[in-house]
Amino acid sequence: MSIRTLLFDLDGTLIDTNELIISSFLHTLEQYVPGQYGREDVYKFIGPSLWDSFGTVMPDKVDEMVDTYRKHNLEHHDSFVVAYDGVLETIQQVKQDGYQLGIVTTKIAETAKRGLKVTKLDSYFDVLIGLDDVSHEKPHPEPIYKALKALDAKASEAIMVGDNTHDILAGQNAGVKTAGVAWTIKGRKTLESLHPDYMLDNMRDLLTIVGK
Repeated sequence: MSIRTLLFDLDGTLIDTNELIISSFLHTLEQYVPGQYGREDVYKFIGPSLWDSFGTVMPDKVDEMVDTYRKHNLEHHDSFVVAYDGVLETIQQVKQDGYQLGIVTTKIAETAKRGLKVTKLDSYFDVLIGLDDVSHEKPHPEPIYKALKALDAKASEAIMVGDNTHDILAGQNAGVKTAGVAWTIKGRKTLESLHPDYMLDNMRDLLTIVGK
């Protein structure tokens, strides 16, 4: 069965928000638990929802910490965020070729749209499923099911592309093909250990997978 629907995680997959995310975590953690977290300590927080991440630090202050994180994140957003090499031209090509394109992210939809706009990717996607659109986040299959339903697409003709373990697991749980990206901050081997169908060294590799 050929691939007709391409679903993408956003942060760390299409757009490089790692420095923005790391600085936002460090800014927040320094306010609430000073001196306890360094740069590499926050890598484990990249991917899950903010509530899950901060819930492991101070369960009674989660909402407050999320607000602090978001304020810092939005204030510095536009100066940090760029698309990864090969992303814009690849997305333009698959859109031109008639593929259905969707974003499936653990970000709130409005913030995700801002990232797409800053990187000039906002006009290419047919659907965006954010954290506020679902009851269960990745690795639960619900976000992918919701995207497929919105696109009237079949799981057997779809692929989920992501930089995190929960992207690959969500894809597998939803019965779609999966592709990990080698530029993940988690390290290539972390994704390879989950046996995605494909590993991309550059987003342009997607063109080969879909038969370009």
